[in-house]
Amino acid sequence: MSPELISILVLAVVFVIATTRSINMGALAFAAAFAVGTLVADLDADGIFVGFPGDLFVVLVGVTYLFAIARSNGTTDWLVHASVRLVRGRVALIPWVMFALTGALTAIGAVSPAAVAIVAPIALSFAARYGISPLLMGAMVVHGAQGGGFSPISIYGSIVNGIVEREKLPGNEVTLFLASLIVNLVIAAVVFVACGGLRLWRQGSVTEVDGSVEGIGGLEGAGGALKGRGELRDQPQPTGTVTTAAAPGTHPSPSPTPSPTTTATATREATPAPTSSLPLTPPRIATLLSLVALVVAVLVLDLDAGLTAITLAVVLSAIWPDDSRKAVGEIAWPTVLLICGVLTYVGVLDEMGTITWAGEGVGGIGVPLLAAVLLCYIGAIVSAFASSVGIMGALIPLAVPFLAQGEIGAVGMVAALAVSATVVDVSPFSTNGALVLAAAPDVDRERFFRQLMVYGGIVVAVVPAVVWLLMVVPGWG
Repeated sequence: MSPELISILVLAVVFVIATTRSINMGALAFAAAFAVGTLVADLDADGIFVGFPGDLFVVLVGVTYLFAIARSNGTTDWLVHASVRLVRGRVALIPWVMFALTGALTAIGAVSPAAVAIVAPIALSFAARYGISPLLMGAMVVHGAQGGGFSPISIYGSIVNGIVEREKLPGNEVTLFLASLIVNLVIAAVVFVACGGLRLWRQGSVTEVDGSVEGIGGLEGAGGALKGRGELRDQPQPTGTVTTAAAPGTHPSPSPTPSPTTTATATREATPAPTSSLPLTPPRIATLLSLVALVVAVLVLDLDAGLTAITLAVVLSAIWPDDSRKAVGEIAWPTVLLICGVLTYVGVLDEMGTITWAGEGVGGIGVPLLAAVLLCYIGAIVSAFASSVGIMGALIPLAVPFLAQGEIGAVGMVAALAVSATVVDVSPFSTNGALVLAAAPDVDRERFFRQLMVYGGIVVAVVPAVVWLLMVVPGWG
């Protein structure tokens, strides 16, 4: 049995053990990296640690540390309230606002993980507060980032267009951008419907009152109120009887005539009070300025998101230690272990040539269309665990030999490879998926991890075949 095949089988065993025995997959992956790297690939410790994602480690720790402080001092609550006011209380619009925001950030030049690192903690705090599926919100953030990720001035777009030019292949920058935008927009719409988005539309709008929420759908007034984190809590009923608003399509039940006192009480309860925002205390103002500084540092000054975030978190901790004392404990350490372990093992696979071995095996197939769809699947599978840019840089040159035959359109093939290698970044093992997993507050993290893994698996299984059918088979370019 070849070393490459052994390494793939060991990876499958790691998945099985982690799933059936509830062991942190990252710890298993570190052990597998040590065993395979030493016994099969003849790598020393330095060779094994080549794949350790030090930059991602710092990003995960820094961003979750900074936003743990923001949650502790109430800054995220303030941002959530501001978001509600921005869309006039239509909670259903917030996932689309997050999609558009991350898409705009990547389209103007932000690296996709940087945009997700900035937006995901705010988006998922909103989801936790209003009972929105974290999978829905996380997917909207990641797909938004990838939707804008191939604009002609974006990082991904510049890299792929540069590879195409270097390999002397025909290219179309607008087609590449629109292909990624449309695919991610369609996927976002499907996820929105599948994860309860229509329910959010039916609920209508909310009114923020001193940290609580009133008036979703027909639930305002005597019927109840939505408070706190999107939970429907029974409210004390006024003395006497009043006419209760009927649901759409029904008729209200007649009630005895209420007394003037009862009528006044019911009117006060049924009428939303004026909206009031949370006060901007000095710690919250400083935290908001820190978040703005993070955006400027990453997007304008091109500084590392992780190092910047952890520096800002330390400054806030030094000034207001009481607000941030628990923040270090709220860093998503299990997620950090999981992601770093799996990516270290993937690095061992790369060092021993397993990824190149699989790609070259596919490239040697004599049927161009079959080779094309297999390359799309390899790009999706590997990118779910590794760098999307690195995979695109490796796979596009592998496609050159059969693109030169003229049977496959180069523009469609490049677009299909680019979309396949990036749309799967919602996987919890990719940088974007890991950031979403780490940023979600008040969730069962193991359950959320499994949801992301299942969703990522569905995307890996379906999207490459669809983009191959729509972009490669018609022979674009």
